[in-house]
Amino acid sequence: MKLRFAPSPTGYLHVGNARLAVANFLFARHNGAKFLLRIDDTDTSRGKPEYEEAIGKDLSWLGLKWDEYVRQSERLDRYAEVIEKLKASGRLYPCFETEYELNAKREARIRAGKAPIYDRAMLKLTADQRARAEANGKTPHWRFRLSDGSRKWQDLVMDECSVKLTAISDPVLVRGDGTILYTLASVIDDLDMGITHIVRGEDHVTNTGVQIDIAEALGAKPDHFTFAHLPLLLDSDGGKLSKRFDSLALKSLRQDGLEPMSIVSYLARVGSSDDPQVMTMDEAIAAYDISHVSKSAARFDMTQLLALNRRALHNLPFEAAKIHLPPEADETFWHAVRGNVDLSAEIPHWWDVVHGTIIPPSQPEGREFLQQALDTLPAEPWGEETWKDWTNTLKEQSGRKGRSLFMPLRLALTGEDAGPELHVLLGLMGRERTVARLRDAIQA
Repeated sequence: MKLRFAPSPTGYLHVGNARLAVANFLFARHNGAKFLLRIDDTDTSRGKPEYEEAIGKDLSWLGLKWDEYVRQSERLDRYAEVIEKLKASGRLYPCFETEYELNAKREARIRAGKAPIYDRAMLKLTADQRARAEANGKTPHWRFRLSDGSRKWQDLVMDECSVKLTAISDPVLVRGDGTILYTLASVIDDLDMGITHIVRGEDHVTNTGVQIDIAEALGAKPDHFTFAHLPLLLDSDGGKLSKRFDSLALKSLRQDGLEPMSIVSYLARVGSSDDPQVMTMDEAIAAYDISHVSKSAARFDMTQLLALNRRALHNLPFEAAKIHLPPEADETFWHAVRGNVDLSAEIPHWWDVVHGTIIPPSQPEGREFLQQALDTLPAEPWGEETWKDWTNTLKEQSGRKGRSLFMPLRLALTGEDAGPELHVLLGLMGRERTVARLRDAIQA
């Protein structure tokens, strides 16, 4: 058993194709299978090396480790060999129509009430007609002659699927400039590389029928591959998620401070009968069941992902959190602030609150109280009871209690109206910094 993820290096990975990577990886590892990363880089006009590098970086960050790495651009000789065999068998045939001519044919069929599919006119081309076209400088593109009838398969998600090939245009598999298209290259690779299970988006269902036909033309049996088509992801309002892909690129989510396992955990469960929960990679692999994926479109809910990320950070041990912390941070600091962190990008703020500089808000009505707080601040050394002793004294002297007692202190010491427990922060800040902040707050 072997699976693959085959992205094109024409952009950054986003949550849509990351979901497919996660599904392929978890399904493979759950079944003890191999996982191949194949870069579909035959489109040299759009592909960029920096995108390929980013794909590898993003997958590694998510923890999706591949067993093999292949670039389609390194297999052009193999593709050329197969193309010649398909030409010799008559399944690939040359077509000389221009884009303008094809559009005109399409419009004419629509006006005539016919399906706008290719009319196979070039199948009737004689050798003499082809020679004249080539003599006039025309270069053909090559179409694959689809079989009659339908192609059916039992899908692991969609159940029984069927594609009527007679309702589809013969696909162009080789461009006029000789470059191969993904539809053919992918089939050749899947056969050559021993791929057994293909997990991809439901937008490929029609393409799957075509590719099964191509695979059979290359000698494969009808049930050579096992397919699973995952419904597409929609946004929380039910719209197309593709409009928001820039903000949902893995690169952006990483910079925003999301944990990789929060993303993997969410994408493993979104659109399934299983409730999303934070998992380790081993737990995600053990729990993954593709039969739990719904046939209906899934909705990507950023609020739900952020909630998972919050839980992941709140439970993150100090050793695992070190990659997000300043070098000087210790376990006490992390345990103090982790309950108030939704994204790892927020950690530097709390480090500044404890050890850096803050701008306290103005509290005109609290100046007298803050002066009392400064005057009653206990001398060092400080211990676990310092905060309690200090606030008890303040309560007796000022008559304040509850929010009217604690909120002015929180604003003065942290510049925030919510955050970690003050009795812990007080010990981390120390007396000298506490005195300075109280003075700054009084001046403010």
